[in-house]
Amino acid sequence: MDLINELEALGVNTQEALRRFSGNSALYVKMLGKLTAAANDLEVMPCIEKEDYETAVTNAHTLKGVTGNLSLTPLYNAYTDITNLLREQKYGDAKSVLEKILPVQSDILECIEKSKS
Repeated sequence: MDLINELEALGVNTQEALRRFSGNSALYVKMLGKLTAAANDLEVMPCIEKEDYETAVTNAHTLKGVTGNLSLTPLYNAYTDITNLLREQKYGDAKSVLEKILPVQSDILECIEKSKS
C-alpha cells in the first residue's frame, strides 16, 4: 500500500491536500516529511504537564495550522479543539483530547517515516 492510501486509511483527506498542492503529489509527500520535525519540536503534552499553557496554546495552534494545510483531518480537528479548550482554560479537557489523538498522530507519523525508507 502506498503512502497516500495508508494516510487515507488513517482518516487523512489526501484528495483535498492534493488539490491544495495543485496535484503535485511529490511536493505533498515532501511537505509531509517535514511534519515529524514539527510535531517533535511543538509537543503540547509536556507544556500542559508543566502548566506552561501559553506555550501549549502556541504549539497547538501551530500544529493546527500545519495539519490543516496538509489535510491531516483527524489531527487538525483535534488540535483545533485543543487550542480552543486551552484558550478557555479547560486544561483537563484539552489534555484528554490530546491523549486520544496522540496514538493517531503516532500512526500518521510512523506511516510518513516508513515511506521515506
